[in-house]
Amino acid sequence: MALIVDHNKALSTSPLKISAPLGAALAFMGMKGCLPMFHGSQGCTAFALVMMVRHFREAIPLQTTAMNEISTILGGMDQVEQGLLNIAKRAKPEIIGLISTALTETRGEDMAGDVKMIRARNKELHDIAVVDVSAPDFSGSLETGWGKAVTAMIRQLAPAPGNQAKLNRVNLLPGCHLTPGDVEALKDIIADFGLECVVLPDLSDSLDGHVPDSYTPTTLGGTSVSQLRELGRSRLTIAIGEHMRIAAKTLEEKTGVPFVLLDRVTGLEAVDRLMVSLSTVAGVPVPARQRRARSQLVDAMLDGHFYFGGRHVAIAGEPSLVWTYGKLVADMGGIVAAAVTTQAQPLLAELSAERVIVGDFEDLEDQILEAGGCDLIIANSNARQVSARHGIPLFRAGFPVFDRLGAAHLVSAGYRGTRDLITQLGNILMERPGHAHSEHDHDHKAAAAG
Repeated sequence: MALIVDHNKALSTSPLKISAPLGAALAFMGMKGCLPMFHGSQGCTAFALVMMVRHFREAIPLQTTAMNEISTILGGMDQVEQGLLNIAKRAKPEIIGLISTALTETRGEDMAGDVKMIRARNKELHDIAVVDVSAPDFSGSLETGWGKAVTAMIRQLAPAPGNQAKLNRVNLLPGCHLTPGDVEALKDIIADFGLECVVLPDLSDSLDGHVPDSYTPTTLGGTSVSQLRELGRSRLTIAIGEHMRIAAKTLEEKTGVPFVLLDRVTGLEAVDRLMVSLSTVAGVPVPARQRRARSQLVDAMLDGHFYFGGRHVAIAGEPSLVWTYGKLVADMGGIVAAAVTTQAQPLLAELSAERVIVGDFEDLEDQILEAGGCDLIIANSNARQVSARHGIPLFRAGFPVFDRLGAAHLVSAGYRGTRDLITQLGNILMERPGHAHSEHDHDHKAAAAG
């Protein structure tokens, strides 16, 4: 059992946390014909835009209401109305995601009420779905914003239960820690069971790195509004990641579709639970292809445990990412020597680590020094300075990854994804023989103690 420690610093010099509005915008990127809009200053949008462009290396459609000093004091309803009308006229989207920021939330704007009034008096907006999301920067992190956006789309657009016949279909609610490559792999697994799948949101169809046939000012693919409105015809909802629980519960309350929450889809035991869920709802045995992949994963675990056993690993990221990689490291016989996350998540108390700190990369570095060093760091690209200072290899995972190609295509989901991830991590550890407790690390620890 791990002790969860919230450092709650007054100043973060090497931040780990990514803002909730960015997480909400990222979720809307998985909707077809969508154009998210931040209700806040231009700086909020510019920062989020740059981070997503650097990570995905794709054009990112994102707009802003461009609040200024006067509108901040007097109210931003006029900016919202003008922004919605400009988007409707120029981009002609199917859906607009209107996302609040700390600026407008601190002022106390009634976005839901404003949107209702604006839509009532502007017929240009009647055929466009406008989903408002409350996701201020000061509450939660990337996971929070993602979860809130998905929940808002379900609450505002999903239908009430009707008399329509159920289809041979499942709903998939992936967490923000899953890459477009992960989502695509999960869709393939579901298809192996003869099931259709509606993914909300579907980044594998919009940010998978494809070249469009023609320019579009909105997202390049994803789940359509019409598909969202048919979520109630599915037999089961599969939600992945604790931060998707509220979205799954909201969908069940609105449509009557039961849900299964999977804490992760990486690792032998975790993928077995996914297979049991799919086999049960489809009424068929696990396909031979997946049984073969399971056998390959077991073999990879046997081959790789020699290089993981007793090795010290440091992990930093969103709670679901830390949980996923921390469990895999422990399953392979490794030791989670340092764990830092962005917000307290009760599930992390079950991680095989001494403690999990809610903090930043400075906390990660301090834990590494206290442990006498480590063999591997798993975190996003912002951990590269810690990695360079201590000569510890960095496996880039999470968001953002801006100094490597193919971040969107990394697959860790399913039997094959887990197998390939074990191979990648094992190869790094194989190149670093022996224990990481070097004189360099001890010197830093002694200096810190002095």
